[in-house]
Amino acid sequence: MLNSTITIKVKQRLNKLDSQDYDNVNCWQIVESFNKAQVEWTRRQLHGLNIVKEGDEQSTRRKDDLQKLLIQEPININKKDLYYEGTIPEDYLQWKRVDIDANDDCCDSRRMTVYLAEEGNLNQLLRDNSKQPSFAWAETFATLIDDTVHLYTNNEFDIKDASLTYYRQPVKIQITNCTNPYTGVISTQEVESEFKDDIVELIIDETISILAGDIESGNQFTRTQQAAERSN
Repeated sequence: MLNSTITIKVKQRLNKLDSQDYDNVNCWQIVESFNKAQVEWTRRQLHGLNIVKEGDEQSTRRKDDLQKLLIQEPININKKDLYYEGTIPEDYLQWKRVDIDANDDCCDSRRMTVYLAEEGNLNQLLRDNSKQPSFAWAETFATLIDDTVHLYTNNEFDIKDASLTYYRQPVKIQITNCTNPYTGVISTQEVESEFKDDIVELIIDETISILAGDIESGNQFTRTQQAAERSN
């Protein structure tokens, strides 16, 4: 959907184009609110906060709506004491899985099953024979800490390479000749929403709800907030 269409739809439902009510809403406010709405919509779909409690990949619709944001990227890893450390990408939003290829002194490369564990349970996991890293069983665990992922080996094997599958942040829209609210610089290019039009319609409702809350317009806030959630 074109940014010009998004702008018209927002102003139509928020400003009342015919009467020009609240016509002091600037383009940068629409951009900032739309980008905020994208993140809020995405996080709600991943969490499953709706009537039927659907989370990511729990229905065909969720799989279809969120597949645009689900990507796989190789990560550079460095060996530490009991684990390998990899940096999480800057556009990371939510974990999905990590894949690693490992080997030891006697065996060829093996694809490991990696479970995401809690950093607080690290010591117990390393001591538990049924949960600690095992090359023989091709299983290990990972933790997340300080924008890095720790892939534990317990010095039982080496990791050759690793890739992270995750949900990334939605691409922020930009409107040409509009001040970028994140950099303070006038945008020189048009960046449109990457979502398909039916999702953009929901995000527009979220956008209007945010703007309506900012200007204390109760009717628009309530209507668009309900419409966004009802259409999930």
